[in-house]
Amino acid sequence: MKQQEDGRVQSPKQVSFIGSYIPRQCGIATFTSDLYCGLTAEGKGINSFAVAVNDVPEGYDYPPEVRFEIPERDIASYRRAADFLNVNNVDLVCLQHEYGIYGGPNCGCPSSQRYTQCCRIRTLLSLRS
Repeated sequence: MKQQEDGRVQSPKQVSFIGSYIPRQCGIATFTSDLYCGLTAEGKGINSFAVAVNDVPEGYDYPPEVRFEIPERDIASYRRAADFLNVNNVDLVCLQHEYGIYGGPNCGCPSSQRYTQCCRIRTLLSLRS
């Protein structure tokens, strides 16, 4: 997102949603999917896609809007996800965080922190406990 000369912030053109995603049976998966669907329906001129966090090694049969998958216990995959978003000109990331859906010690905090340290994109973080 860029700031215009008059100080207003330009609307994002490319948005990515990160979290668990349907068909994974999880409230965050449903919420992330609903956010994506809502923006797709109402966000004129905004392209969006999802990055899914997998809790099983084989992943899921995701819908086409999922363009990248993160194995939740693979710490390096969070850096790869950040790199993927950085090179795909994403303007805004909407990261769904609930303790326990990201791998690593302390309920995944180091994993999501690894992502945010590598990502050069504005990130909107939704926290749940």
